[in-house]
Order: sequence, then C-alpha cells, then structure tokens
Amino acid sequence: MAAGITDVLEDIAQQAHEDRLSAGDIVSAFEHRGFGPLLLAPGLLALLPTGAVPGVPTVVGLLIVLVAGQMVVGRDSPWIPQRLRNASIQASTYQRIYAKVAPVTRGIDKVLRPRLRVLVRPPAPRLIAIVCVVLALSMAPLELIPFMGAVPALVISLLALGLTAEDGLVVALGLGILLLGVVGGPAWWL
Repeated sequence: MAAGITDVLEDIAQQAHEDRLSAGDIVSAFEHRGFGPLLLAPGLLALLPTGAVPGVPTVVGLLIVLVAGQMVVGRDSPWIPQRLRNASIQASTYQRIYAKVAPVTRGIDKVLRPRLRVLVRPPAPRLIAIVCVVLALSMAPLELIPFMGAVPALVISLLALGLTAEDGLVVALGLGILLLGVVGGPAWWL
C-alpha cells in the first residue's frame, strides 16, 4: 500500500537531520507523486480568492502547463530548475511546519486513500496531464470574467489531489465535474 501524505511528510521530517532541507529533497520524497503537489499548489492559488486578482490565473495557468507538460512528455518525476531545487529552509522550520500541518494531513489521509488505481496508474496520469494543460490554457481567457478561473482550478486541484494521494475516486470526481461543466455548461448560462 502506498504511503499517505502524512507518511511522506513525516519521512521528510525524520530525514531532516541536516541544518537545511532543500526543495529538491522535498520534491524527491514524493517520488512519482511529485507532480501532484506541484499541480495542487497553483491550482489552489487560482481556486482561492487570490484567483480573482488580475494576472494570477494566467500565471498559475502557465505554471500548471509547465508541470503538467512534463507529465505529457513522459517524465517520471518533476524537473525543477536547479536554483529552485537548491532553495532550502531550516530543518527546524520544516519540523515546525510539519507539526502544524500533520493533523490536517492525517484528516486528509483518512478520507483519501489508494483506490480505483486504474485512474492513477499509467497511462492515466499522462491523460490527466493533457486535461490539466487544456484547463490551464483556458484560465487566461476566463480571467476576464471574475472567478471563472476557479472552475478549471477546482478540476485541476481535484486531479492533483487524486494523483498525490493515489486516489482514483478523487480523480473520477474531478473528471465528473469537468464533464458536467462541458456538457451542462452551456445550459447553465441560459
């Protein structure tokens, strides 16, 4: 069984014996699931009220295209620029952050768990990445209508969360919302 999000964060906390912990160490700890958190962070940024700030959906969309694009071309783990990979924080700072987020991630781990794995195992992640790229590209024009960028951001966030937790049910929920929006969307505008 795959490790839960809390298990991965705890492993990082236990391995943080050095004074500093780099972004590269954290991304590497998520192994093949590293794409999920890198898609989830900008997805949430666009989903939250910050997504209404002019320019944010466009920047977030570009970040998502860069990350999901790596999945589309078949990378096993995310590439991040060396300068960003070397960025680090004090290990003690990570320990404090972990102590605060662990109760939340434990709650998430109780709800999310590996299931419907056919939706999170190859070739599904590559198809999910294509969906994320298309949705991310739609965010810039949707920015013209306040909060409309939140719709693709919600789907991207659910897909990313499903990839991170290896929970195909969450991926199916995200795809269901997308399908509802595509099929039912025009009818909702009338």
